[in-house]
Amino acid sequence: MKKIIIIDGGPRRNFNTAAMLQKFAEGASSVSDQIEVKTVRLYDFDYKGCMSCMACKIKGKASNVCRFKDALTPVLENIAQADGLVLGSPIYFGDVTGQMRTFLERLAFPWLSYNDYSLTAPKRIPVVLMETMNGLPERNNSNGYGSMEHCIAGALGQPTHVNAYNTYQVKDYSHFELGGFSEEAKRQYRDEHWEEDLQRAFEAGKKMGEELIIKN
Repeated sequence: MKKIIIIDGGPRRNFNTAAMLQKFAEGASSVSDQIEVKTVRLYDFDYKGCMSCMACKIKGKASNVCRFKDALTPVLENIAQADGLVLGSPIYFGDVTGQMRTFLERLAFPWLSYNDYSLTAPKRIPVVLMETMNGLPERNNSNGYGSMEHCIAGALGQPTHVNAYNTYQVKDYSHFELGGFSEEAKRQYRDEHWEEDLQRAFEAGKKMGEELIIKN
């Protein structure tokens, strides 16, 4: 059985990021019944970022999995055993959500060696980084996963990107102070692109699933 872990770093259970990740899961699951897909919603967990306890760096007991115990511990342990990883987040103020950034501290710091500055994960696995945002492909302020992408690439392998742009922010614009946006223009863009975005997410999931089965 091949296991893919999806990390949903968005706050809304049924909106853009969740929908894209669900399509990814469907694509991966469509390949074979030998692929198990598990989705974890970070907003469901009570956890902190790196506590600087340095437990992962103790001589003779160094670990490439965070040793601080809280609600995130089983998630990090599952990722260490996974065969594929997907990280998804909406873009707020040009970056992934605080929950995702905090999670990535806990995931990546144990990989980093302060002896030679190498990055070593429990094993190298395929990774997809997913972003949903209000910006357009040609005009957005997204820094995406920022410096953490370098850590991900060094420890796990070069990630694949799947982005959705100019997404709906709310279902009914008339209820909110969002006068800087044209709901008509947003709706038109969504009608033209959203199903394609979902299909790209599905195809990315299918591709990862196929790659994992081939490796088996």
